[in-house]
Amino acid sequence: MARRRLGRGLDGLLPAAPPASERSASNNAAIEDLHPGHMQPRGRMNPEGLAELAASIREHGVLEPILVRKRPSGGFEIIAGERRWRAAQQAGLKEVPIFLHNLDDEAAFEAALVENLQREDLNPMETARAFQRLVDDYGYTQETIATKVGKERSTVANALRLLKLPKDVMDIVEDGELSEGHGRALLAAPNVSSMKKLARTAVSKGWSVREAERQARRHARDDATGAAPKKPGKSTNVRDLENRLSRALGSSTKIHESGKERGQVRISYSSFDELDRIIEKLT
Repeated sequence: MARRRLGRGLDGLLPAAPPASERSASNNAAIEDLHPGHMQPRGRMNPEGLAELAASIREHGVLEPILVRKRPSGGFEIIAGERRWRAAQQAGLKEVPIFLHNLDDEAAFEAALVENLQREDLNPMETARAFQRLVDDYGYTQETIATKVGKERSTVANALRLLKLPKDVMDIVEDGELSEGHGRALLAAPNVSSMKKLARTAVSKGWSVREAERQARRHARDDATGAAPKKPGKSTNVRDLENRLSRALGSSTKIHESGKERGQVRISYSSFDELDRIIEKLT
């Protein structure tokens, strides 16, 4: 079976073109007449990226019309192109090109979702929430979503799985500190606490997706057997220092590392006489 492609564009989602009186690909509209759409699947906009787009718009203008529909209260609701509109505001434009289309809520949301997916403007969590909204609000199946957005059904299913993550971990994925693959890997952990702990460690240590998956499965095995996760063993250098100190003091000595080049030295004694002897050696 031929693989569906996202490149078919918005045309596959838009209904037949309305009468010329209701649409125009070349009209301009005052920038204050446009309003953010409640169908926008994007939740966050990168300030640096927005500034770069504004600089480009100052130089070249808005090259692609913003897809809008009429608002009952006047003006236009943005369906696709809110980022371009905001960047145009930053660039100081008074007008922007619009493409007016008469879409209902369902078609408007589909169009906004597809446009963002084509531009890779949505982070993994925004994509997952948008897919879930199609399920909850419009009764779409995963297969229907896949057909609408030109993705494989497994891609849709994997995206929706991210919504099972704890909110703290979702935020880390949404911020881009961990990838979608990391998020799915952490789902193998046995509980919420483990997922959160592993997510923080994955960020701090720069784990690959494979390493995150390995650690999550290890925690799941340990949880199933009741065993505590194994702590990393001491290095050869630390064990050598322990042996040298024990021989020099004539008593068991342990080194406990608490950070880079930091830690504690613990000396065991069985009586005050032995403690006096150890103090004499140290002084």
